[in-house]
Amino acid sequence: MNEIDMKNIGLDTKFEKEATSYKDLYVGRVISQSKDIYKVATENGELLAQISGKFRYDVVVSSDYPAVGDFVMLDRNEDTSGKVIIHKVLTRKSAFIRKASGTSHDEQIIAANIDTVFICMSLNKDFNLRRIERYLGITWDSGATPVIVLTKADLCDDVNQKLLDLETVACGVDVLVTSSVDDDGHSSVQKYFGVGKTVAFLGSSGVGKSTLINKLTGKNTIKTNELRNDDKGRHTTTRREIIILPNGGVVIDTPGMREIGLESADLSITFADIDTLAAGCKFNDCSHISEPGCAVKKAIREGELTEERFASYLKLKKEAKYEGLNAKQIETEKLNEMFKEVGGMKKARKFIEKSNR
Repeated sequence: MNEIDMKNIGLDTKFEKEATSYKDLYVGRVISQSKDIYKVATENGELLAQISGKFRYDVVVSSDYPAVGDFVMLDRNEDTSGKVIIHKVLTRKSAFIRKASGTSHDEQIIAANIDTVFICMSLNKDFNLRRIERYLGITWDSGATPVIVLTKADLCDDVNQKLLDLETVACGVDVLVTSSVDDDGHSSVQKYFGVGKTVAFLGSSGVGKSTLINKLTGKNTIKTNELRNDDKGRHTTTRREIIILPNGGVVIDTPGMREIGLESADLSITFADIDTLAAGCKFNDCSHISEPGCAVKKAIREGELTEERFASYLKLKKEAKYEGLNAKQIETEKLNEMFKEVGGMKKARKFIEKSNR
């Protein structure tokens, strides 16, 4: 087996410290999954793994299971007899979560421990500010840092105008412009990669994610397909997997991320401009619809805020089940959801205060 530099694929001091608390176990990172079988990277090479019976018995929700990007504790790190056994998932520093459909509160981890998310969008008909807002909300909530990557610059005649349009929604987010035609058309993304860095790609099929990954790896790692004539891409990647880069770090190509819902999206960062405006409203519970003294409606009338962005804000709040709530109320709602098993945030706070006495 080929040895793997675990620090290169993201094993930092935080994970190392936590791993030392599990004696007689070895650390690995999940690099792909096929049903109940996982492929893990260890210092001695790649191994096939499965979870232990106790692990399966202790699972409460689907998100407890290992996911691509997770660091896990194994019974061994050598291919001696059969599949290695996963006994523990180390604490995630970031996670992309997909909620179950219907009334179930179950959730699935799509990918974990990502540092940077490239939100990819082509500079042709695929360009859509509302989609950017959606992806930003999802990324901020995951704990990762978003970077907007605009692809196919060679097919666009008004790149500067699109960059100006992006300024209205990409508050404080880096924006990169790439082209698959030029040899150095992807050089701007290189600074986000390096030893220990994990980058994931998010965006519609056919916008150039696979092309960009192939350039980073220096080979045709992933099959590519262009957008169809109706501007909808074909799904070229069928499973999530980690790809180790020759110059350091890893990328995760994650087709399932396009299916992530907005139930827990962080809209307070994505729409920080609207929340700032809302602080100037006459009423604290202003819905920004018909109340007098509404600073948000005033900003729209004066051209400081577009009707389209405000409409997107309302739509995404509704989809995330935060309709009618302001930023502070949304944060309270999210905390209550986090502590629902102990009776909500108020009871959790009382429990913490009692424990600290």
